[in-house]
Amino acid sequence: MTEAPENDVRRYYDDFAASYDQSRDSHYHQLLNDLAVEVATPYARGARVLELGCGTGSVLIRLAEIAEEAVGIDVSEPMAAQARARGLDARIGDIRSLPFADDEFDLTCGFRVLPHVDPIEAAIQEAVRVTRPGGHMLLELYNPWSLRYLAKKLAGPRRVSPTHTEANVFTKWHSPKSIRALVPSGAELLECRGIRILTPFAALHEVPLLGRGLHRAERAATRSPLGYFGGFLIAVLRKS
Repeated sequence: MTEAPENDVRRYYDDFAASYDQSRDSHYHQLLNDLAVEVATPYARGARVLELGCGTGSVLIRLAEIAEEAVGIDVSEPMAAQARARGLDARIGDIRSLPFADDEFDLTCGFRVLPHVDPIEAAIQEAVRVTRPGGHMLLELYNPWSLRYLAKKLAGPRRVSPTHTEANVFTKWHSPKSIRALVPSGAELLECRGIRILTPFAALHEVPLLGRGLHRAERAATRSPLGYFGGFLIAVLRKS
């Protein structure tokens, strides 16, 4: 799709903020958050953590429980206001030009945000800049080699508010083979972890017996070779 100007992206998320947590209050989105937190926990414990695109704080609040310091940044004031209402340090800013000093954080992470940033390379470079040498970055991307991609193509853009659908926000997909090319100098790619591997449609997680089985299967598949086909790919980077 065509590139969305920054103010259009902000309006999209400002409008989405009113219903964002309701749309995420499902077994499927709880699973995504659980798996993201599980990947982040070894790096976040006792660390200075920055979450890019923290939204309403559903992941940040869990990282804050184990981190020494947890800061979030988001483009949308209504989103960040909900995170602050949870007691979180959520700030407003552009993740392509972060308002933080060099080497300030032990862990910089972004879940379900970078595919909506153009150019993504600028955001990744900023993530590297604000992470200390030896620190880590967890950068989640959308994988076109996945059941999620096929489901999105079949279902079409989902409505997120009375005035916006998913088609109104810039979205880019990156295959596992293309991720290494996104890693800038000063960082190395350690591994990619796949999430949402076996689920063709998110609504299946709301079917009682089937949903519980899928939940267990997705957890088991995350660390398997099937992760290559995860709808979400978490690239684990280390700063040199």
